[in-house]
Amino acid sequence: MTESTSSSIHIAAEPGAVLDVIADFEAYPEWADQVKTVTILSEDGDGWADQVEYVMDAGAVKDTYVLEYDWDRIAEDGSGVVAWSLVRAGVLKALDGSYTLTSDGEGTQVDYALSVDVKIPMIGMLKRKAEKLIIDTALKELKKRVESLA
Repeated sequence: MTESTSSSIHIAAEPGAVLDVIADFEAYPEWADQVKTVTILSEDGDGWADQVEYVMDAGAVKDTYVLEYDWDRIAEDGSGVVAWSLVRAGVLKALDGSYTLTSDGEGTQVDYALSVDVKIPMIGMLKRKAEKLIIDTALKELKKRVESLA
């Protein structure tokens, strides 16, 4: 990923519990405000979603897009890296990112990196600001969801 924005948050749950929420795509509309619908398009042999279609409404930006997920760097306890990249979209040109889940003895440190690009011209500073807003919102919503289920 080039020119990505990143942020971190601590979640009071084990990595496996955090991973369960991340992997439960069909529940995203219940807790991720900007996600309206989610459809799993394909899964790998282990039951992990390979490609997922999202319908997003973020006010000024509305789009339907498909992400492809890489679960290969996840350990048995749920720690590791979940990465994704954009397959296709209407407005978005890039939406590549990752969650890195690390057990810290008191829960999970979640590091989120994201690179966003849109098909309409936008100043780099505004892109980074949008990425930061997306990341901060996603991390807060993820933390709230995981801790409410724990």
